[in-house]
Amino acid sequence: MTSHYKIEAFWDQEAQVWVAESPDILGLVTEADNLDRLTNKLKQMIPELLAANHQIAIGNNKNIAFELITHRQELIQMA
Repeated sequence: MTSHYKIEAFWDQEAQVWVAESPDILGLVTEADNLDRLTNKLKQMIPELLAANHQIAIGNNKNIAFELITHRQELIQMA
């Protein structure tokens, strides 16, 4: 059995980090300077938060899938 969660991330231009959050996982808010680091943090945080929120039990052989949806907007200054 697999549970699927959507995670949204956006680029915070001022802080120069990717910020991730999800309405599906209570308490999930994290940041990292690149998407690989963000993904690695999410792989650790998601099961911990789901267990802490009593959404899953640890060690129940359940797979967790997540979709990381990213948004980034940049400005180009014309000379």
